[in-house]
Amino acid sequence: MEKIKIAICGCGHRGVDLGKIAIMTKQVEIVAVCDPYFDKAESASITLSKEQEIKPLCYDDHIKMLNEVKIAAIIVACSWETHIKVAIDSMEKGVIVGMEVGGAYSEQECWDLVDTYERTKTPFMFLENVCFNKEELLATNLIRNGILGEIVYCYGAYGHDLREEIASGNKKRHYRLKNYIERNCENYPTHELGPICKILNINRGNRLTRLISNCSKAVGLKEYINSNKEFNELKDVEFKQADIFSTSINCENGELIEIKLDTCTPRISGRDEVYVGSKGRYVVNNKMLLLDGKIASEDYKTYIDNDKEYYNYLPDIWKNTTEEILKAGHGGMDYFEILEFIRCIKTGDEMPIDVYDAATWMSISYLSEISIKEGRFVDIPDFTRGKYKNRQPKDVVKF
Repeated sequence: MEKIKIAICGCGHRGVDLGKIAIMTKQVEIVAVCDPYFDKAESASITLSKEQEIKPLCYDDHIKMLNEVKIAAIIVACSWETHIKVAIDSMEKGVIVGMEVGGAYSEQECWDLVDTYERTKTPFMFLENVCFNKEELLATNLIRNGILGEIVYCYGAYGHDLREEIASGNKKRHYRLKNYIERNCENYPTHELGPICKILNINRGNRLTRLISNCSKAVGLKEYINSNKEFNELKDVEFKQADIFSTSINCENGELIEIKLDTCTPRISGRDEVYVGSKGRYVVNNKMLLLDGKIASEDYKTYIDNDKEYYNYLPDIWKNTTEEILKAGHGGMDYFEILEFIRCIKTGDEMPIDVYDAATWMSISYLSEISIKEGRFVDIPDFTRGKYKNRQPKDVVKF
């Protein structure tokens, strides 16, 4: 069987890890890697060559790579500022795109992404791995089967102590540092928002209509830097990004979504999802289902981990996992995401998370920035141009 030739653009940990997972499927050959820091491309090439028979070619310019190397697809895992441009340039060349997540910087770049896809018809998948996670897919199928009733409210967070990563930005050449200095917004909305939007059939019979954002002051990162001498070069830097940033989003069909960014305070990682319906709620962090008629105690500890009673609602991919898959990245969801990307490349099937999802979910970043600056609700564009009214719902897996 001839393997699909793929390139990786962006050779940090994320790009390299996704390259390893793609190779792990035994259906892909990574033939080229690209990073503006050429030493990162060289390092990625060496690492990936240990996983396959060939050593990928190295580039520091994605246009040069696209012009010189024959590839079927590209995984875009570069900086937030550049991944839409790389995706657009790739689609223009007819190269199938799997684009990593992040937040958009303007409405125009979201429209540019959509317009390029509609004009070129080059397949595009937004690589939102959490949509493939075990609990999120369990929640989806519980909701599809009416266990929670009609959904009225969803909450989620990107809660991750990133102070060391941000403060090490100059050393690690990581784009988060620049963003935290210059912007104040919901800069990384999709891990929690993506699964919620799929559950609520956003862009497929429903849409996001408007948002309003609020935030705390910014002191956590500054205090962390002042308490660690290794970051002295940043001690006089003022950071715009708030410690806690929250956004409320209205949906056309009446649901309320709330998301939170919490990356500059001491905490353990968690997305904190809660899905609330007319007949019950699923609290993901505690793996707890509270259902109408089955609440016999007010002690929440009684219900922790009771979601296991409903594992028959898990999709098949989560019923037949292996240790290798679970260790492949983020507990297995990275593997299932890349496997579906590859399957759609081979079959020509519609990508489960498409360009309209990408533009809509990413737009929350620049829209939240406007909301904070101007202290008002902001309308969310319909990037489907009205097509959402007739598009059929599509989950990332079959239940």
